[in-house]
Amino acid sequence: MAKQAFTMAEVLITLGIIGVVAAMTLPTLINNARYKELETGLKRSYSIIGQALNMYQAETGERLKPGERNYWAEVKTVLMRYLKIARDCGQGNYDIEACIPNMESASGNSSKVYKNLTGTTTIALRNFDDGQFIMNDGSLVLIENASNSDPNQGAIFISVDVNGFLKNPNRLGQDLFMFQLDSKGTLLPMGADGTKYYSETDEYCSVTSTNSMNGAGCTYNALTDKDYFKNLPK
Repeated sequence: MAKQAFTMAEVLITLGIIGVVAAMTLPTLINNARYKELETGLKRSYSIIGQALNMYQAETGERLKPGERNYWAEVKTVLMRYLKIARDCGQGNYDIEACIPNMESASGNSSKVYKNLTGTTTIALRNFDDGQFIMNDGSLVLIENASNSDPNQGAIFISVDVNGFLKNPNRLGQDLFMFQLDSKGTLLPMGADGTKYYSETDEYCSVTSTNSMNGAGCTYNALTDKDYFKNLPK
């Protein structure tokens, strides 16, 4: 009895079907993996930076916070003491050793590296120019220690590029997330009520806003909305 076998035409048709299915599903799988990586990186960074601040309190009996003494000037030193650091990138302003090599001077208004949430404009550099370092997991930490004469009124911002500045998308609210130390020294996700970039109209976390700091207020949403990363603008 002759054995049945697939014809060449049947094999080609089957391979063609497999190819079409793969073409339809692979982009979704790749995007889901990327989104999961960003979400995991954000939660990890939030946790370990919070732990570093708690370790500082346990050792000194004080919280790192704005508005008292010169706590604002100690942020980078404190964080590097309690975190595993791969590279110290200096301050960031006028610094040839900065991890972001094409950052403009302090008088500049934008960074060529990072854009806002929707990618429509570069972000304001002044919120990221008081210290930077790379952690062992590759994430980049950027610090802003605003003085009391600054419009931010002594605010302390700690921002993290959770997948490193060499990997895209390099956008606020997508892989670059901001946190703020409040008056009690609590690390708050930016966009939470009481933070600098909180907005009832979602001006700082919107797929339609053209504000240069759109995305700054997305950290809170990214941590609390389970579908946040699935709905990122392209």
